Amino acid sequence: MAYAGSAVLEGDAAAFAAAVRSLINNPQFSDVTFVVGRERQEVFAHRCILACRCQAFQGMFSQPQPDAQEPWAPQAPLVLSHVQPEVFLAVLEFLYTNSVTLNSFMALEVLTSAVEYGLDDLRKAAVTYRQTDLQEHCLVFVEDRTREVVQTRSFHELSAAALVAVLRSDRLAIDEPDLIQAVREWAHVSSAVLERPVAEVAAGPVRELRLPLLSPRELAALESHNQRDPLIPVECIAEAWKCHALRKGSGAPSRLCQRRRGTQPREHHGYLE
Repeated sequence: MAYAGSAVLEGDAAAFAAAVRSLINNPQFSDVTFVVGRERQEVFAHRCILACRCQAFQGMFSQPQPDAQEPWAPQAPLVLSHVQPEVFLAVLEFLYTNSVTLNSFMALEVLTSAVEYGLDDLRKAAVTYRQTDLQEHCLVFVEDRTREVVQTRSFHELSAAALVAVLRSDRLAIDEPDLIQAVREWAHVSSAVLERPVAEVAAGPVRELRLPLLSPRELAALESHNQRDPLIPVECIAEAWKCHALRKGSGAPSRLCQRRRGTQPREHHGYLE
């Protein structure tokens, strides 16, 4: 409550920020310890700061501790094996100081953690940070680890536009039948989330699948599967069959006849090129 004649006096903002920053990963007065990453690095923090800045941590710390004598008693270390130490430290930096130091090598992982912890401002910062570089870094990450990436929750949560950008890459390290199955799984997840038909949510991405790369046997199996679980437009499958019938790539757009880095060789690939 402000009284007549009162005034707000502000101290040195830089000194205050530096004092709070000094608490990041500082064991002094820390009351929670995290064991982070495969390296099992210890990271020290303060529950009051994390809880007031992040609802995810507030919920975590509100859970009763069986061995604790009082609510704020020190607890056993919390293991976070799925996140890299430098990424978690970046999250802490943001929670303590409302700013974060990013580079292109960790921006994607910070973005993932920001989504996981519900930190919308940090998510926006990670996306905004040299957005073109971030997109390129994300794509390189997917290209280098395609088989692992398509099995993750993050892949299933991609937007249709983002998935189209990924599927246009020639450097995906995965064979086309496996990629088609990954897109099918993505489509079913998106269909459930958006409450729209599978074929509708997948309309854009499926047109980036390179069906002419499939052998006749694989294409026939795909066509049979597609009758039970409609995903791919009939005309796309027809274009692929046309390539086989004509023994050349003129039955489909040229980009769909281009082998990816992970494409396994098939007898007919020679006449697609």
